[in-house]
Amino acid sequence: MTAHVAPVGERESPLRSLLKALSWRIVATTTTALIAYFITGDITLALSIGGIEFVLKFFIYYAHERAWQLVPRGSIRQMFNKPKS
Repeated sequence: MTAHVAPVGERESPLRSLLKALSWRIVATTTTALIAYFITGDITLALSIGGIEFVLKFFIYYAHERAWQLVPRGSIRQMFNKPKS
């Protein structure tokens, strides 16, 4: 099996990456804010922590997702499935 870069039609679009980042950030930030609230007992502090985390990690996740689009499909599998000589 050879690695190949997926044709444009088979890649995830930037919009899909943005929507995935947004939906994941909502789930993850809610979790973070709840943990912060249970630890601190302060809702304002918990929401502040969640808000900062949401913005920073949204952009980090989007960059990560787009970087994976540069990795040829099948290349990771091919690295681990090399024939033994």
